[in-house]
Amino acid sequence: MEARTEQHPPLISARGLGLQRDGITILEQVDVGIRRGEIVTIIGPNGAGKTSLLRLLLGLAQPSSGSITRAPGLRIGYLPQQPHIDPILPLSVARFLALGGAANRAADKHSVGAAAAETGIDHRLHAPLQSLSGGEWQRVLLARALLIAPDLLILDEPTSNIDVGGQMDFYELLAGLRRRRGCSILMVSHDLHMVMRATDVVICLDRRVCCSGAAERIARHPEYARLFAPEIARTLAIYPHHHPAASSQHSESSGNAPPRHKSQHKSQHP
Repeated sequence: MEARTEQHPPLISARGLGLQRDGITILEQVDVGIRRGEIVTIIGPNGAGKTSLLRLLLGLAQPSSGSITRAPGLRIGYLPQQPHIDPILPLSVARFLALGGAANRAADKHSVGAAAAETGIDHRLHAPLQSLSGGEWQRVLLARALLIAPDLLILDEPTSNIDVGGQMDFYELLAGLRRRRGCSILMVSHDLHMVMRATDVVICLDRRVCCSGAAERIARHPEYARLFAPEIARTLAIYPHHHPAASSQHSESSGNAPPRHKSQHKSQHP
């Protein structure tokens, strides 16, 4: 992949971002930028401000300080944490997708079907929403976001209700979308054992950016060890990541690497 340079400005960036609520500091002096074609994952403990940062970047909330810059005409697809659906609501997957597309552009049967096929949910188009598993729900939400042909996908803990096998498949799906569409991906995740091999840039957040860069560099950073020592000890999840190119903003860069085959996901645990 091309190196991060001034000729390739971020799709979205924040500088000195701060957020206070009722006298409590949620975020302070946060700098972050996402360039085209890279996968960036925000990790951090509970209460670190991860979801709040996503909401600021999406424009769903206003910062107390700092600035956010978005590329002109930027299209963002957003996957929130799993929404609640009224169990008596008579809505099929196909209808849900069509409604989502209609908010942005005409979503005909072809476009809905294509998005469903790309995310592997086409066999469930006529199923009621209430019958979906956690993994199927996330694929439906992802298909809905793809209807606007996003430049940037923002996902908030997309695998929180998915088992380990499903997590692997979902991260491979995201890698395939990045490769085929050239879109950028920003997500919040607690899946350290997946993040360290599925991400170009890792941002450790604890109200402020504690460290950021390529996964193998962050895995050795003392701030990462401080924040995640119990999790590291439990999973031994330090996976090398092999993307060339240097990063001026995050200290390491990202690449349009090909998706990893499932055979590469064999456990590295002793």
